Amino acid sequence: MTLARRTLGSSDKGGSPLEVSGLGLGCMGMSEFYSTTDEQAAIETIHRALDLGVTFLDTADMYGPFTNERLVGKAIAGRRDEVELATKFGNERNADGSWVRINGTPDYVRRACDASLERLGVDHIDLYYQHRVDKTVPIEDTVGAMKELVEAGKVRHLGLSEAAAATIRRAHDVHPVTALQSEYSLFSRDIEDDVLPTIRELGIGLVPYSPLGRGILTGAVTRETLAPHDSRATGRFPRFAGDALDANLALVEKVKRLAVEHGCTPGQLALAWVLAQGDDVAPIPGTKRVRYLEENLGATEVELTDDDLKALETAVPRDAVAGDRYADMSTVNA
Repeated sequence: MTLARRTLGSSDKGGSPLEVSGLGLGCMGMSEFYSTTDEQAAIETIHRALDLGVTFLDTADMYGPFTNERLVGKAIAGRRDEVELATKFGNERNADGSWVRINGTPDYVRRACDASLERLGVDHIDLYYQHRVDKTVPIEDTVGAMKELVEAGKVRHLGLSEAAAATIRRAHDVHPVTALQSEYSLFSRDIEDDVLPTIRELGIGLVPYSPLGRGILTGAVTRETLAPHDSRATGRFPRFAGDALDANLALVEKVKRLAVEHGCTPGQLALAWVLAQGDDVAPIPGTKRVRYLEENLGATEVELTDDDLKALETAVPRDAVAGDRYADMSTVNA
């Protein structure tokens, strides 16, 4: 299998496109949030990803916190040139995991970048995102500091995450934004209203996180399979609780039936839908195990016609998904 490459961003307004593997790897769950962790298995998964051409790796300083960047840095040591490395700042946490604030102050931007470079063991970051928009700081000030990082050679490309259309425009006026990372899947399509048209107008790529709906679209998630300490079972994600979970699992059953027709897994079918949304889309499904990485890669071989796409969208209508994406949506679409 030769994994196709995709291009994020454009050369308009002095921007420089970033070529990445068409399917990336979200590394967050290797260190926190989803059940147990196993560093050696995680490193083996990253190595296998690189061997298979999955070279677009995504991490953030808050994952762990801090430990995920160290893990990724350890895994890519000696293979840095093979990787398109993305990390994020802005969700400020203490070393014990306690929450501080969303921080977009220029001084914090500079300090966070230097700390990430050290933990990752690299001299530059390929794609540096503001993880969440700090509503107390003008986006022009935050992106102005990020622009300085590009000028200093510490960062190659800039990104935003979960930003509103108007915020993206203002940021892009300060320095070309290469990519927007936002949740996007059959279960999360709100960005189609304003955000997706805006980034396409501006030539900004889309990096969907949770393209499998935090795992529910794989068909493997049930009320019984969620461990008590899994963040999906703690109330952080309303779609995984109470009647909402039952309603959403019923939607997954429809995806399962369509997957049988295509001779693939429901996760592969759901991921193929995301991949079919455009060549400017590079999803980053997260996993910490080689077998799920390899399963996800199978989605690149699932060919969907326009009728297939319509069938999926009919099976999972936008307004049929129950529950908000987060219990606290105040930091989203800012």
